[in-house]
Amino acid sequence: MSPAHPATADNLARSLAPNDLDAWWLPFTANRNFKKNPRMIAGAEGMHYITPEGKKILDGVAGLWCCNAGHGRKPIVEAIQKQAAELDYSPAFQFGHPKAFQLASRIAALAPGDLDHVFFANSGSEAVDTALKIALAYWNIKGEGQRTRLIGRERGYHGVGFGGISVGGIVNNRKFFGSLLAGVDHLPHTYNREHQAFSKGEPEWGAHLADDLERIVTLHDASTIAAVIVEPMAGSTGVLPPPKGYLKRLREICDKYGILLIFDEVISGFGRLGYAFAAERYGVQPDMITFAKAVNSGTVPMGGVIARKGIYDAFMKGPDHVIELFHGYTYSGHPLAAAAGLATLDLYRDENLFEKTRAREDKWADAIMSLKGLPNVLDIRTLGLVAAIDLASIPDGFGKRAFAAMDKGFHDHNLMIRITGETLAVTPPLIITDNEIDELVSKLAAIIKSVA
Repeated sequence: MSPAHPATADNLARSLAPNDLDAWWLPFTANRNFKKNPRMIAGAEGMHYITPEGKKILDGVAGLWCCNAGHGRKPIVEAIQKQAAELDYSPAFQFGHPKAFQLASRIAALAPGDLDHVFFANSGSEAVDTALKIALAYWNIKGEGQRTRLIGRERGYHGVGFGGISVGGIVNNRKFFGSLLAGVDHLPHTYNREHQAFSKGEPEWGAHLADDLERIVTLHDASTIAAVIVEPMAGSTGVLPPPKGYLKRLREICDKYGILLIFDEVISGFGRLGYAFAAERYGVQPDMITFAKAVNSGTVPMGGVIARKGIYDAFMKGPDHVIELFHGYTYSGHPLAAAAGLATLDLYRDENLFEKTRAREDKWADAIMSLKGLPNVLDIRTLGLVAAIDLASIPDGFGKRAFAAMDKGFHDHNLMIRITGETLAVTPPLIITDNEIDELVSKLAAIIKSVA
């Protein structure tokens, strides 16, 4: 009998080519363009990535909003190595291991109020879908199973699960995939260039936009709404800081109608805005917080949901041998991810990285705002250790100028930046120094001029 996939000369040649670029279908990437002139990374240390040729690239995006403690940090590396030798994998269904419990306790202690219980996932997308499922299940066990409607926000990004893209507000993440979750509505986004241009921190204008939740409640009736989910700061759609008072107003309206409020802190969690969670910065306690990325500085995939005590307790009913929530992942609380998380939280604490970020916020904002007036710069927004620069489009294609800036940044200016549409997003590791801020901004200025 002949083999199902006979070896051809072409297949053999490809199998012998370890650097063949054709096999990997890269996510959220213009694959054909990338493979013409790849932006390849072979190593990382501190504030820098290192190319296969040995060129150092200043990391202006903390990997993907995740490497808040920087790269190659010895305590995290050693914790992962030790854990791999000690316990490589442990099932999370009906069994547990000490480090997952330790990490859950540490995360709960960082969260405000009675956000006391952590459900581990492996990514932000899984964390969001988990939070949405917990919300729906919660109302079911409370005897209000008609509460099935979920409210997201325009220009919101909540990962790429079917739940996340349903409540999210990015058209390209939704339009190709047919039917999404039914019973979803969206709040308006919070950005208005006319009223908010070149804002440092939270803009003065826009708190009233939260009142649109009242309109949605009137349209659907509160008794049908399970939860509202928002990013405290919308990150992936262009860094949109919340207007002053906006999040408190959302909390008030949710309380008025008994609606759960979920903060998606996959980006803002673990120091990006100068606090363990944005909920602390804004003095607003949601009912659940989703996290991922910086929980272990991006070293091992991990995410999760922090739920308030009352939500957890609502599930803890009935015979104690019966599963309370039929949900989970093979790699929930993975030993390597948990060990990395504990070492990372130690670094954040021992190096005072959250406090240093708060102290550096004004320096960061002033440095980034110095780019105002450069060619094609339409707006700049800063918050915590985050910045966005909006560029004017070139006539023959939306996004081409920002794409060129990202590409030239890597190849010509040794700087990694992130783009969304015509926005340059900059979110460096929290270990950045004042001198490195100046270097980063200098490189940004050169890049912006180069694509003028």
